[in-house]
Amino acid sequence: MVNKGEEIRKYIQEGIDFGCKTVCINPSSLDIAREMTRGTETKICVVCDFPFGTSTTKSKVMQAEEICKSGDVYELDVVANYGWIRSGKWDKVEEDIRAVCDVCHKYGVAVKVILETDVLSLEEVAKATDVACNAGSDFVKTSTGFYTGGESKGATVEVIKVMMEAAKGRCKIKGSGCIRTREHFLELIDLGIDRMGMGYRSTPVVLNIEKNK
Repeated sequence: MVNKGEEIRKYIQEGIDFGCKTVCINPSSLDIAREMTRGTETKICVVCDFPFGTSTTKSKVMQAEEICKSGDVYELDVVANYGWIRSGKWDKVEEDIRAVCDVCHKYGVAVKVILETDVLSLEEVAKATDVACNAGSDFVKTSTGFYTGGESKGATVEVIKVMMEAAKGRCKIKGSGCIRTREHFLELIDLGIDRMGMGYRSTPVVLNIEKNK
């Protein structure tokens, strides 16, 4: 039987060894991540209302408060309510994001707003990016990696360009999802993307290094 605690430690350690900016974890693994990253240059990112983002705003705020107040959290990733985005409920989307940003910023924690871009049109991606920036988000980010209702494309060049154009420098852009080749990785760097997130299998591939070095 697989020991999940050992798996979590294994992949956090790989993130540290690869020199990743952050390791992204569920809230229940914060104690492990805190212990392992202490004294390293790798920081902790915790997910909130992941992967669906459809909880009430009050629930998201309570989650964010609980996560941030314990300390050592560098960033929080919260999923935007894509049902509201697709329904054009932009005021509610902005209020939802702003409420989470306000509580996180109180603790000095940066917020990355995840847009499930595979279920959105490019027009919706652009508008959602604009709204997230207006709400105080530090980053907008593509994809949870958990979308199963259709084709998963993740951080395509087309989507990243749309997000960058809509953000206009007001917040940073993180590409996540389906970044599995070094060619794709370098293409996004050439666009001027701020951050990229990869899974543990893809990280050594895009960095062109041996996993066990």
